[in-house]
Amino acid sequence: MYSSSLKGFVLAVVSSAFIGSSFIIKKKGLQRAGAHGPRASGGGYAYLLEPLWWLGMVTMIVGEVSNFVAYVYAPAVLVTPLGALSIIVSCDFDSAILAHFMLNEKLQRMGMLGCLLCIVGSTIIVLHAPEERSIDSVEEIWELAIQPAFLLYTASVVAVALTLIFYCAPRYGQTNIMVYIGICSIIGSLTVVSIKAIGIAIKLTLEGTDQIVYFQTWIFAMVAVTCIITQLNYLNMALDIFNTAVVSPIYYAMFTSFTILASAIMFQDYSGQSASSIASELCGFITVLSGTAVLHSTRESDPPPITDLYTPLSPKVSWYIPSNGELWKQKDEDGSFPSFVTILRPDYFK
Repeated sequence: MYSSSLKGFVLAVVSSAFIGSSFIIKKKGLQRAGAHGPRASGGGYAYLLEPLWWLGMVTMIVGEVSNFVAYVYAPAVLVTPLGALSIIVSCDFDSAILAHFMLNEKLQRMGMLGCLLCIVGSTIIVLHAPEERSIDSVEEIWELAIQPAFLLYTASVVAVALTLIFYCAPRYGQTNIMVYIGICSIIGSLTVVSIKAIGIAIKLTLEGTDQIVYFQTWIFAMVAVTCIITQLNYLNMALDIFNTAVVSPIYYAMFTSFTILASAIMFQDYSGQSASSIASELCGFITVLSGTAVLHSTRESDPPPITDLYTPLSPKVSWYIPSNGELWKQKDEDGSFPSFVTILRPDYFK
């Protein structure tokens, strides 16, 4: 058990390093693609033709594969917080440095405090994480998934996600960082439990007990693919609009919270836990959420959208007709408004 958890721990840390770097590489690709075509935040898919974005995707896939294998060797309540902790550390010391040189983004001092709070909260969660129950077949996982409590959770996740996608995203997605990240986080909790089921099925199959023949395995696979595609789509939108150094920790902090909640409901991880352990876990959650709130407050204000149809995209050129009727042109290089009023004499056009 100890050796298995250690493998999961190492894989989770390696996964986080790759995923943390992929945030920066993907956003750089999104920026390049947005300069020559429709932006992802506007529903465009020009980034699919950008090699740098695909490099970020490959980096993320390597990280996600490592994360997938980590779920096979360690419980979700251990792997997920470790992933959040490593990503926050990566964001604070690694991704923030990459963002400084590649994206010209800086994490403010209060943002660093928010990262620290997330680190402390995630550490508390890890130290008091309960042990996972032993599962011997995918059918056993299916029985856990169709429990009334988890079905209620799943229905709530779907309802909230649809509300965010069809109501909140069109209205507030461009200005509120929590909309797109909220979609990724709550959908991600279903991704993890599905990935956990698939991982166990593959592990048992390799050990000689074929789980591929069960229809439950394929249902978990379809749910996982659907959720992953949804997460990637809205994560791209969030990265295209907001500061990467803020997106990364907020996403993983929220993702961790919802994943542990889903795992606790489905696998009943906290059954038999002492009151002090549960209270410590709750304190960890509160600390992580506090760090998230601090990070959100440090987000730089986005420039207001240009609403003037005739706002020039190049330095202003002002035309001026003096009293002698001669046409003059003045180029305003610094973007300031000219100190004169342009007057067109009607008789000039006769």
